[in-house]
Amino acid sequence: MYKQFYRRFLTANADVQHYSCHSHYYWPDVTREAMLEYWEDSAKYVDEKWTYFFSNAVPQVQSYISNILNTGMPGQIVFAPNTHELVARLLSCLDYTSPPAILSTDSEFHSFNRQISRLNETGAISLHQMSTLPFTDFEARFITAILEQKWDMIFLSQVFFNSGYVVKHLQEIVDAVADSETIIVIDGYHGFMALPTDLAPIADRIFYLGGGYKYAQAGEGACFAHVPPGCTLRPVYTGWFAEFGELHEPRSDRVNYANNAMRFAGATMDFCALYRLRAVLRLFDEQSIDVATIDKHVKTLQQHFLHLLDAQHHPLLNRETLMIDDESERGHFLTFSLPDGEVTEMLSQFLRNNNIQTDFRGNRLRFGFGLYHDVQDIDLACLKHE
Repeated sequence: MYKQFYRRFLTANADVQHYSCHSHYYWPDVTREAMLEYWEDSAKYVDEKWTYFFSNAVPQVQSYISNILNTGMPGQIVFAPNTHELVARLLSCLDYTSPPAILSTDSEFHSFNRQISRLNETGAISLHQMSTLPFTDFEARFITAILEQKWDMIFLSQVFFNSGYVVKHLQEIVDAVADSETIIVIDGYHGFMALPTDLAPIADRIFYLGGGYKYAQAGEGACFAHVPPGCTLRPVYTGWFAEFGELHEPRSDRVNYANNAMRFAGATMDFCALYRLRAVLRLFDEQSIDVATIDKHVKTLQQHFLHLLDAQHHPLLNRETLMIDDESERGHFLTFSLPDGEVTEMLSQFLRNNNIQTDFRGNRLRFGFGLYHDVQDIDLACLKHE
C-alpha cells in the first residue's frame, strides 16, 4: 500500500528485488520536489538564505526528529553532512593531556570504528572494545565493563550494523555510568525511523546520532545529533555555525559557542538534504505513518521472507546461519553468518545476477526490508538452482 510514494525509484528498478534498504533506502517521490523547492528558495533568498534556513527548515526538522524520539527538546538537535563529522567533534572535546579511556564494541560502524582505531594506533587514546558476541550476555558484560573503571567516553550502537542485534536496555546501560563527566554516545543510525525509540528517560544524559540515508529515506547529507541539555562542552573541531546568530557580537579572546545543540554545529553545508528529510518526515506525518507502523510492516515482511526461505532448503541461507532469529532482538535487516568472505561475496553476486540486490560485510550477508516492499514481491525461487 506504500508503493505509491516510491514510484520513481521503483520504475527505475522495476526488475530488482531490492534488499539493501538498510544501506541505501529508496527515496519517496516527495524528495525530488523538495530538491526543486531548495533550488527555488536559494534563488529567492540568495544572501539571506542562511537566516531563512535556520528560521524555517531547521526548526521544522528538529521538531519532527524530537517528536519521533520523544525527547521534548527540538532545540537540542544539531545537523551535519555525516555522522563522522559529529563523531570527530565529540572526540575533540576529550582531554588529551593523558590518553582518554574509551569503551566501545567490536561492531561499530566505520564512521566511528575507523577513526577510533586510528587514534588508538597513535597512542592518543586508551581503547577497550567489547565483543558483541555472544549476544545473550552482551549487555551484562558491557555494564560490568562500565563499572570496572572511569571512562571518558562510552560509545555503542542501538542496533549493530553487522548483525542487526538490538540493544534493548539502553537506560540500564546509561544508568550504570556514575561519572557525570563521561560522554555517552548512542549511534542510533540503524534505529532511527526503524524501531520505536523513546529517549525521554535518557535524553538529558546522552548524545544520540542518526541520519537520513537509511530508514529516514532522505538520502545522504542530512545527519544529526541529539545533544543533552545544559551541555557546556567546547569542541575543538568547530565551525562558524556553532555561533550562528551571534556573529554580529564583538570578538573576544575566548571562542564563543551557542547555548544549545548548535555548539556542535560545523560550517557551510548543502541544506538540500535537509529539505529532502523534511519532505519525508512531513509525508509520514500527513499520512499517519509512524515508526511503529513501519516496524510492523517490516517485521511482517521478514516473517514471510523466512517462511519462503525455509522452503528452499538452501545449504547456506537458512535458520542455522541466521544470526538473530528472535525478531524482538532484531532490527530491519536479516543477517546470515556464512563460512567466509569469499563464499559470501560469491553468493551475493549470484543473487545480484538474479536481480536480488543485497549486501555483505565480511562473511555476513544482509537482507533489509522497507515500506516499498509487499509480501508478494518476495521471490526466492532462484535459490533452489544455486
